[in-house]
Parts: sequence; C-alpha cells; structure tokens
Amino acid sequence: MEIRTKRWNDAVEPEDGYRLLICRYRPRGVRKTAEPWDAWCPALAPSPALHAAWYGKTGPGLTFEEYERRFRGEMRTSGYWLAGFADRVKRGESLTLLCSSACSDPALCHRTIVKQLLEALAAPPEPVAARGRVLRRSGG
Repeated sequence: MEIRTKRWNDAVEPEDGYRLLICRYRPRGVRKTAEPWDAWCPALAPSPALHAAWYGKTGPGLTFEEYERRFRGEMRTSGYWLAGFADRVKRGESLTLLCSSACSDPALCHRTIVKQLLEALAAPPEPVAARGRVLRRSGG
C-alpha cells in the first residue's frame, strides 16, 4: 500500500501509480489531452468557502489547525470517495494525490490530510482482543 502526494505539475514517475487530482479548481491552460493525471475528484478538495477562507479572500486567513479541523469536517460527507480510493490502495494499487502547483508545502496542504484519511481506511484492521474468560491451568 503506497499513497504519495505531489503537485500536479511535478514530474510523472512510474511509481506514482494512479494519479488523482484533488484540487477544487481544475488547473487552467492544461489541455484535456495533456492532463498529467488519471482522474480529477473535486469532492476530495476543500469547499469553495473553505478554500476562500484559507487564502484570506473572505477575511483574515485561517490557521492551519482551523483549516484542518474544518476540512476534516467536510470530508465526513465524502465517505463514498474516500472508501473507493482506499479500496484501490487495499488491493495493492499505488495512488498519488495531486494538488495545486502553487501548493509547495505538503505539510500545509489538504492532500496530506486526505492521505492520512485514506491510510486509516486502507490499513488492515487491528486484531480484536480475545474475548471471554481466561483459562487457567490447574495443578502445579
């Protein structure tokens, strides 16, 4: 299971596997026949309102902590998309999440949050602790 993150205009590498663009807005100037991604899923991007708030278009910009809290809340309605892409990873497919060319710090980008959400869904389940009574040997 491998999930990577990049900007959409970073070099395509064989280990990228399925390249998924998760920007709110499709990059301008890229012809559909020259897209360096396999699919675009704006459902895994911040809402237009959150995107504007993050970039300070509707007031002072948000802290990353506030942005992350709000974005994780928005992702609660994207379970279908998250589950589908997590299933691909569970089956052993590599997935690269792509964001804006302007988004140079992955630590401050929603692509890293989406990666965390997908990794949690794709991880094998934790073993269930044994239930029932404890058996003890008798005798000495």
